[in-house]
Amino acid sequence: MSITKKFEKIFKTLLPAPFTIAVLLTFFTFVLALLITDPKSNQIHIVELLLYWEKGIWNSPLLVFAMQMMLMLVLGHTLALSNPISKIISKGVRYCTNTANSAAIITFFTILVSLFNWGLGLIFGAIFARKAGEHASKNNIDFNYPLIGTAGYSGLMVWHGGISGSAPIKIAEKGHFLVDKIDVISQSETIFSTMNISISIVLLITLPLLMYYLGKQNPGKTIILSSKKKEDSIKTTEVQKLDQSALLAWGFGGTIIFYAFYKAIILPESITLSVITPNYINLVLLGLAIIMHKSFFAFLNAIDNAISGASGILIQFPLYFGIMGIMNHSGMVNIMSNFFVSIANETTFPIFTFISAGIVNVFVPSGGGQWAVQGPIIVDAATQLGVSIPKSVMALAYGDQLTNMLQPFWALPLLGITGLKAKEILPYTLILLVVGSIIFISGLLIF
Repeated sequence: MSITKKFEKIFKTLLPAPFTIAVLLTFFTFVLALLITDPKSNQIHIVELLLYWEKGIWNSPLLVFAMQMMLMLVLGHTLALSNPISKIISKGVRYCTNTANSAAIITFFTILVSLFNWGLGLIFGAIFARKAGEHASKNNIDFNYPLIGTAGYSGLMVWHGGISGSAPIKIAEKGHFLVDKIDVISQSETIFSTMNISISIVLLITLPLLMYYLGKQNPGKTIILSSKKKEDSIKTTEVQKLDQSALLAWGFGGTIIFYAFYKAIILPESITLSVITPNYINLVLLGLAIIMHKSFFAFLNAIDNAISGASGILIQFPLYFGIMGIMNHSGMVNIMSNFFVSIANETTFPIFTFISAGIVNVFVPSGGGQWAVQGPIIVDAATQLGVSIPKSVMALAYGDQLTNMLQPFWALPLLGITGLKAKEILPYTLILLVVGSIIFISGLLIF
């Protein structure tokens, strides 16, 4: 029995559902805070921590962020369901003749798309993996479907180094919460730095080759997948003629895209990447999705199909916000980060930042939320040690994105689309985590 199959057997037996993991992490964080932090008020410590937890759950800015992420996921999924994107995926599926080829192809294109937008990349990869599975099922091809699902999820270990990365986007905004300490830092110093571009290229080459090798070692077996789609019931009423009007959809969607272009290219005195915010990305996704579906009816039907993928964010994000509330207000994050700072120097600080960000991401799987919590500590420490702020930001981004291969939260939409379970893909995501660690740490040391 191969190592991956042994891992797969263990995780199938032991790993609970992602929601259960979130609940267990909540208990673990609560107990840990109780042991290593001190009360900050006259309240009983347990009650105080519960108050922090509640404060985190209903944190208004974080709830806005959750809504932004839900929209990004749903709109990205809706865009991926459009005929133009489906045709691109269908063309790619023709080359998925076995597990090894499929794993390499899906990994390459999922990473490429995820570097542009994490939400679109996640859904693109999930649908690509599902289509490849259906193709294999239809043609009786031996297929390692969990490995292919992992290939469709691989983009989540590169997204924060792409143009939708939360921390680099935040510090490129005017008036961001750390502007007094670090000013505005252009994405040319973070996402488009020599270090990040080099690391991204290495990932784009290495990970598909790794997945190809794993596919050769674990070819799988015949699978059965249904390719049935939800049937549309169309009645030609006067109202539905408007719903199905391509002219109206193109007019509205085109107006949105024109405005987005005007805001990014024409309106500003100089073209900058700071316009790329979650709201701007969602605006563009909305316009493109409406245009590509060619009617409001098709668009809304795709939304109906896509919305279930966001249910995990809706119900689990507040739990992670609660964990974030405990960690932030009790001082746990400060304790963890300060520990790494105390043992770091100019050379090792980015590595310790990378490691601490990876640990925090297991508890708080939100790039933007994590930057809000860790950002001030990292900036202060980097300033004291004389370490590059942009490099420190990217170290946090790398750690945050890498442990998505361990924390199954963001895999929820993919699991829903593919029909796989977290414990089936985790043995392979852990291999990606190990290889990714080597690449990221090497990049941080070289540059």
